[in-house]
Amino acid sequence: MISDKLKPEKEQANWKLKVYEVIFEAETPSGKWFDVMLLWAIVLSVVVVFLESIADLKIKFGNLFLILEWMFTILFTIEYVLRIVCVNKPFRYILSFYGVIDLLAILPTYLSLLIVGSQYLLVIRILRLLRVFRIFKLTHLLKQANLLKRALLASRGKIAVFLFAVLTMIVVVGALMYVVEGPEHGFTSIPVSMYWTIVTMTTVGYGDISPQTPLGQVIASIVMIMGYAIIAVPTGIVSVEIADATRKRSTTEVCPHCLKEGHDSDAIFCKACGEKL
Repeated sequence: MISDKLKPEKEQANWKLKVYEVIFEAETPSGKWFDVMLLWAIVLSVVVVFLESIADLKIKFGNLFLILEWMFTILFTIEYVLRIVCVNKPFRYILSFYGVIDLLAILPTYLSLLIVGSQYLLVIRILRLLRVFRIFKLTHLLKQANLLKRALLASRGKIAVFLFAVLTMIVVVGALMYVVEGPEHGFTSIPVSMYWTIVTMTTVGYGDISPQTPLGQVIASIVMIMGYAIIAVPTGIVSVEIADATRKRSTTEVCPHCLKEGHDSDAIFCKACGEKL
């Protein structure tokens, strides 16, 4: 979200204030209309990129896609410049999360003049749809995202140890399969054998490489069974942290004065009336 501190001072030109209200304020009718139209433009621009990646459609409508891409890019460029011009502190917007995303949403088209194919990176525009939370007042859903973020951060140490253990197992099994199967069965090197181990352990099973010897098949069976257990471990770790974060976030303790409940677990005073808990 862009802070109100970005809002132009009263002494600034009136047109900047009007542009600011339209672009940054979603509460006004004009601001709501602008944001909704912007979301539609973002969706359509991403759809154009998707369609252009289909070879048959690119052959038939390549010129049309190119024109549409530049139309959307010019439109978003004008919008980006207006956002910079109308705010009181331009660099605060430029360096903000949405400011960086807005810039990345227009750069690929210009880069395509130098690097062929870079226009497909325009799909990053899909991140601009995050504004939908502000426009349609869905910010309460961001609390759930923050809860998940806290859970992932809290479990990063355990997950790191788990991944290290899995990586060690992959190296050992990969080397073992290289010795057991050998190049004649497709296990041409330890890295290739490690690739097979990862594919098997994650239960993907591409089938491009498979053990042929009885011992190799026994090892493969063990790896497959282990794969199911390995997949469940990180899920359990994150689930426990989510439950813990939810429990810490609030309690069912009731204030003796106003009967308000749902206080933070470390709260000393009621957040509604100030009474000591």
